[in-house]
Amino acid sequence: MRFAKLMTIACLVGFFSSFMVAQEIRGDYLETRSADVYTGQCFANGEVNLVGNEAILAWHIQTGEWDGVPLKGLTVAAAVRANGTLGDPYESPYPAKAVLLLDDQASAQQRAALVLFAKHMGGELLKNVVQVIPTQMELAVSAEQHGAAMLRAGKFATIQTRGIGGKDHLCGNEVTFYPPLTETAHSMPAVALTDSYSGPGLDVSWDLHGKRSAFVGTFAGSEGQTIAKE
Repeated sequence: MRFAKLMTIACLVGFFSSFMVAQEIRGDYLETRSADVYTGQCFANGEVNLVGNEAILAWHIQTGEWDGVPLKGLTVAAAVRANGTLGDPYESPYPAKAVLLLDDQASAQQRAALVLFAKHMGGELLKNVVQVIPTQMELAVSAEQHGAAMLRAGKFATIQTRGIGGKDHLCGNEVTFYPPLTETAHSMPAVALTDSYSGPGLDVSWDLHGKRSAFVGTFAGSEGQTIAKE
């Protein structure tokens, strides 16, 4: 009798473990800002309320589902314009406006799930989505080159990054001054060789080059759970 109970418990544990694994979602994350995120405090203070209102956030889902919908292989990105410098500890940048760029390979059901996923990840930053645009999406992170990644979102957004090197230090006191705008499992600051957005909805476009304004990383978590942070 006791053996039978133990077997039942073991089966239930296995079932729920399998369910939790099935609900897990993970993949690659890429972010750029219109202000340096890797910088010295004096430089950061000089940029507050002058730049840093804009950002692009992008997720490529390697495996998993959201709202019961499989999203493996799909990408979603958000272009954002806030009321102030994102990450400013003294002034709120909200409300912000966002445009979501959805993978055009997704079905209607998957697009709806991608919107829910992005809004969950972005929180207050993506609370006010003014436009949703399906487009061709590609996000790739280099396994060989530290900090190298690329995003192409149709004709609307482009990001290309590389790792930060010794020649990128300006004052010798740089740190990761601003953390990523969303929860990540792992992230590293990087140089945005290209950071551009040219699309509707935000009343602004940008085309920036060479700023230490990007994050390359990964995310992992599950629906209804705060995404894991390193």
